[in-house]
Amino acid sequence: MADPATPLFERIALIGIGLIGSSISHAARRANLAKTIVGSARTPETIATALKLDIIDQGYATARDAASGADLVILCVPVGLCGPIAKEIAPVLKPGAILTDVGSVKGSIVRDVAPHVPPGVHFVAGHPIAGTEQSGPESGFAELFDGRWCILTPEAGTETAAIEKLKTFWEKLGSHVEIMAPDHHDLVLAITSHLPHLIAFNIVNTAAHLERVTDSEVIKFSAGGFRDFTRIAASDPVMWRDVFLNNKDAVLEMLGRFSEDLTALQRAIRFGDGETLHKLFSDARTVRRGVIQAGQDTSAPNFGRTPDPAAGLKSGADKA
Repeated sequence: MADPATPLFERIALIGIGLIGSSISHAARRANLAKTIVGSARTPETIATALKLDIIDQGYATARDAASGADLVILCVPVGLCGPIAKEIAPVLKPGAILTDVGSVKGSIVRDVAPHVPPGVHFVAGHPIAGTEQSGPESGFAELFDGRWCILTPEAGTETAAIEKLKTFWEKLGSHVEIMAPDHHDLVLAITSHLPHLIAFNIVNTAAHLERVTDSEVIKFSAGGFRDFTRIAASDPVMWRDVFLNNKDAVLEMLGRFSEDLTALQRAIRFGDGETLHKLFSDARTVRRGVIQAGQDTSAPNFGRTPDPAAGLKSGADKA
């Protein structure tokens, strides 16, 4: 049996030190999962901030330098960058290392990353379903993954020991872990995360573009529903651009189903069909109660968010 005092990994490399990368570091230090945590970022300012906050022990300007010698490499970058970075770091990945990611789309990442993984390195794609609309190394916190789900989508033939080790890693970060096929993951996330974000981006822009409603009125009279749409719409535009470009088939399928259901609502409103409206709203309310019972949110005011005097309202919303 492994010694609980012995870290799970000697050296973890975080390629990208934003919300997810910094939160992984905080949670890994809390659970003593690594002897050393290093990272790379696009700007010297991000690296300096990560060093100051003790997120990383060493910082590098390139992903290749950060990944060299690491036994766990985590790609914490937008989906569209995973393939090019995998190609960059491939020559320095040490035998026996585990390569994973945190992207919101899995099919395209498996397609883009797997061809660059050298023999002896274990690639296990992953997606922690946790996050806030904040970004940058300052936004991370150890509790981000507590009670949340992380989905792993290993390819057929991946070494079982590597999958189990990464599963243990995420469980010690606080997550529940599920294993599924990449395409199934993308279909599930298209409806639970990607489509809601698409609707949020669209409704916020629709309100902003209404010529008969001034910008000040949109902001001044933001009721709870619109306020929470604006919170979701504040998410990283680069990340979400890549999500929709790389999961377009599943998103378009879910968008088609959503449009059909929206047409049914439109018809019920037009013809005064109160019975249909009541049933649809009641069904939706039941789903909401199920989310709370599953421990993925609370019934507290403000959708489970708690006031933070220093930073306003901290969101507990899922990233993707």
